Amino acid sequence: MDRKIIHVVGTGTIGEPLIGLLCDFQDQLGIDEITFHKYSALNSDHSKVVGLIKRGGRLCVDSNKVDDFKALDLDPDFETEEAIKRATVVIDCTPRGIGHKNKEKYYHKFMKGGKGFLAQGSESGFGKKYARKINDATLNSDDQFIQIVSCNTHNLCCITHTLALDGDHDNLEEGRFVCIRRANDISQSGSFIPSPQVGSHGSPKYGTHHAEDAAGLFHTMDIDLNLFSSAVKVNSQYMHVLWFTLRVKEPTTLAAVLEKLYANPYVAMTEKDMTSTVFSFGRDQGHYGRILNQTVVIEQTLNVRNDHEITGFCFTPQDGNSILSSVAAAEWFLYPHSYEDKIQCFSEFFFDHI
Repeated sequence: MDRKIIHVVGTGTIGEPLIGLLCDFQDQLGIDEITFHKYSALNSDHSKVVGLIKRGGRLCVDSNKVDDFKALDLDPDFETEEAIKRATVVIDCTPRGIGHKNKEKYYHKFMKGGKGFLAQGSESGFGKKYARKINDATLNSDDQFIQIVSCNTHNLCCITHTLALDGDHDNLEEGRFVCIRRANDISQSGSFIPSPQVGSHGSPKYGTHHAEDAAGLFHTMDIDLNLFSSAVKVNSQYMHVLWFTLRVKEPTTLAAVLEKLYANPYVAMTEKDMTSTVFSFGRDQGHYGRILNQTVVIEQTLNVRNDHEITGFCFTPQDGNSILSSVAAAEWFLYPHSYEDKIQCFSEFFFDHI
């Protein structure tokens, strides 16, 4: 029987905690080996790489950079192409645009044998759009390439799916969203901004990529939704905030809205109204500081207007939802008939209430 190996490309804000999660739960997930690719040999990243190796990950680098890593007392186990060739599933966590380049340069070359290739939210067009517990039923043997949608798109999809879709029944007239984005992650030293910065609408139909990607994800379920999103970036490093208003066809009440949210195990509820306090909870209680729920809804912000218009605020769990979907999709490739059971080992990092 072939060994089940997961290879993660990139050690950034998604890659590092993803590698750590896979290593810490390797036995429960039925993984034989975790390898990871590091592009640059930086002394500032030395401690991070050593930490991942201590957890059980095996370092892989480009062939022309082996000596650079050895100069930092980091001895790679494999070179780039060898690592991809050995892997059963490759999870690409590189910056925007690199995933597509890797697909053309490497992944197409190693498609034989049913390997799975995943990329993160910035890589639209990489493969089928996927978010855990939204469109799992659409995954099939033809899906060799999967795009894990962005963390804010996860949030948008979860809110829409929970409050405006009953099974396959489309109860949505219109969904409008404003993504209030953090400037950068606390792990990043660049791209911070001195004041709020508004974003443009790249799509006349959907606005920003968040609604466009969400619509694309629901299209995999043969559901065509009227969605539109805008975005603004604020000078914070904590968490994204999503404002939503959903106009539904059937009348509803605040009590019914709350019942649906509380019934969804992927939704966390809170009365905390500051990103810092929810971020602090995740730092203290989550794995690598991550909350794995799809969204954190601020209960007192919910409102139902004229029986048909649901409005509220929710926080996006700083890439935790993307990490969960990455593991779920990888496990689906490894264990298509039992991956649901395998990933229950993460249940302690889902919170009903924060």
